[in-house]
Order: sequence, then structure tokens, then C-alpha cells
Amino acid sequence: MSILTLYKLYQENPVVCTDTRKIQPGCLFFALKGPTFNGNSFALEALKLGAAYSIIDEPPTQTNERLIQVNDVLETLQKLANHHRRQLNIPVIAIVGSNGKTTTKELIYSVLKTGYHVLATPGNFNNHIGLPLTLLQLNQTHEIAIIEMGANHIGENALLCEIAEPSHGLVTNNGMDHLEGFGDIEGVAKSNSELYYYLLKNNGVAFVNAHDEWLMRMASRLTNVTTYAGNTGVRTTQANVVAIAHSLQPQLAFEFNGHPMQSVLSGDYNFDNIMAAVAIGLHFNLSLDKIATGISSYVPSNNRSQWIQHPANIIFMDAYNANPSSMEAALRNFAQFNHTDKVIVLGDMFEMGTFAGQEHQRMVDLCKTLAFETVWLVGEEFNRTDATSFKKFVTTPDAIEYLKAHQPQNKAFFLKGSRGMKLETLTAYIP
Repeated sequence: MSILTLYKLYQENPVVCTDTRKIQPGCLFFALKGPTFNGNSFALEALKLGAAYSIIDEPPTQTNERLIQVNDVLETLQKLANHHRRQLNIPVIAIVGSNGKTTTKELIYSVLKTGYHVLATPGNFNNHIGLPLTLLQLNQTHEIAIIEMGANHIGENALLCEIAEPSHGLVTNNGMDHLEGFGDIEGVAKSNSELYYYLLKNNGVAFVNAHDEWLMRMASRLTNVTTYAGNTGVRTTQANVVAIAHSLQPQLAFEFNGHPMQSVLSGDYNFDNIMAAVAIGLHFNLSLDKIATGISSYVPSNNRSQWIQHPANIIFMDAYNANPSSMEAALRNFAQFNHTDKVIVLGDMFEMGTFAGQEHQRMVDLCKTLAFETVWLVGEEFNRTDATSFKKFVTTPDAIEYLKAHQPQNKAFFLKGSRGMKLETLTAYIP
């Protein structure tokens, strides 16, 4: 079946499902495959549950006119999403980078929705499967799309750009994430530069953090560039869009063109994320009042840069994910937080490859440099570090048992670790 024919079916049934547990009546079921599952095995069940059609790539076990066989289900899903994107003549803003993608996406969404009907990537639907599913949620009412792209090997961002065809884009930063797939930080930069290359080829608009010399060099060949900078007393850079911070802690307060703005976020790294949203809001002709409203109304969730007040303690929850770059930035930010009794809880950073040992030790050494007295290290990698003055737990449940027994009071907790460490489960046991 051609994509044009399949697209007509999609227009009649504009809901896509890939999980029989979440079938919606009249949807198109795409029988994707994974390491531990084969969607082809559930194609008939999807029809029984209400799907209009099931798209499969293996011979069906029985004849059914609502089973549509293609060469490759995933490739067909991606081509369908790309065709759908081409039918909608709207700006598509792509966000790639090592750290801060989701926070930046949500800030941009919070700003743009003050003046437009916007679709933004839901949750972590940012890979080769999630991105096409996101695009297929677009409809004629949407005026702008914000698409987060997550890659863990070179070439993946290039593929995602070919599917989404972004007209605008930004790279948050180059950090030490997914080193097992990228090899080293140069590999990370090469992957992120795939967005810039796509924008260059297609005369797209790039938004570039002027404080980041690496990104400025990477974007030097582009002709449609808007630079932005969140200036502080420590760093000052010229850019097209510049704001000046009045306060970085415990919450950001700053001024743009004489207009005061504020955010519940803290730290200069979040100031960069905020300024990306300011620059994009200006590009799409939003007033300063609307931009300020969008910035101030964004409240982080999902264990990202959250302040959580418990009866006896306060928690800075940043445990959605971690790599050395994001962990270092968050630790340096927390070091500026004005509290006399801090507890640093660090969980293992995953997908570090051959860099695992040295980078976990570097985080331990950074904690010493920042003069954190109480540090809890959770995970097998952190347990291998030289940190005799710090408390070590092999697993998160071990740390929970310690919390149950000791019931700390009047502490400021900092939680940061990779998703698989599930450090957020600690919060239920912090008084």
C-alpha cells in the first residue's frame, strides 16, 4: 500500500496506536517490533479491541481486509508522519542537545501558547518512534509545533530531521551524555550538529546561545541565526536577545528591555533555557507581557528541577536523568543555595561506557571542591569511587532503609541520578 493510500485511511481514522492496552476505537494500529515483543502477534487482537486497521510487516495468520501488510512497519510510520507534516504549512521548532531539552521545550511551549495553538512533544516521545507519533497528533488547528529530538548515536538526529523537517531549531548544549553510543563528547557534538546541517540545507532559522562558544562555532555557517544571552555579574556576552539577571537563587529574576521577568527555576543553566524561550517568543512576535506570563507560569514537573517542601525538609528534585555535564551544572547551582545543612544524594550515571569510572570520580571530587559535607552516593559505579568521607549505598532501597532509620530534620536535599536509579522513590521517606 502506498503512503498516499495509507494517508487517506489516516485522515478517516486520525488516531495512531502502537499498544493494544491503549487501543482507541477507530484507530490505526501499527504493529511495531522490539527486542522483547512483536506487534504483529497482536494485530488481530487490536482489530477486536476496536482498531480500524492494523498495519503489519509479517504474513497474517488469517485473511482480514483490515490487515494491511507493508515492508517495514516502523519505516511506514515514519513516512506517514513525514507526509502528514508536509500537509501542514506551520513552523516546526526542533530541540536537540545533551541537557535541558525537556525544560527548554516546556518553557518555549509555555511562552508560545500565550498567543498560538501549539503542539509540543508529550513526555519523552522524542526518538525514532515517539517523534512520528508526536507529528501524527498535529491537526489543522495547530499553528506551531515544538519537537524534542533525543538521540543516542550519530545519524539519529539527521533521521529525525528528515522526518520532522524543522523550519526552526536550537541545540541546548554539548554534554557527556550517551557516551556508549557517541564514543566521546566530539561524537555528541557531531550528532547535535546534524540539526544545524539540516537548517543550513533548508534555509531554516537557528537560535543559538551566545555564551556557548562551541555552539557559536558549530552554527557559524548558518545565515539565519538569532543569538541570545542571559547575562549575569559573572558572564556577559553580546547577542541579538540579551537579558540581565538580578537574581539566580533561589529563583530567577531578570530584566529584558526594561521589562522585569521571573521564573521559579534557578541557576545560570536554567537562565540559558529561559532565554531560548524569550528569543523564540520574540521571533514569533509575542509581546513582552505574554512572554513574561509564559516564563512565570512554567512550573517544572516529572522530577526535573523541582523544589518540594516537606514538613521537616526541603528537596531539590532533579532525578529524571543525569550525565556528568548536567550533574556538574546542578551541583554548582545547588552550592549557591542558601541553606546551612545540605544533603547531596547522587545516583549512578548510566550509558557512560569507558568513561564511567573517571566521571563518577570527578563528581565525587567536585562535591569535595564545593565543600559539601554530607554526600550520599548510590549505585555500583559510585561505590567504586574513592570517597571515604561520604556515605555509600549499593542500591536506592538501601538508602531508603537508612532514611527510615534516621529520619533527618531541617535538611536541604539534592537528588540527581540516572532514570534507572529511581532516586525519586526516596522522597516518600524524607520527613
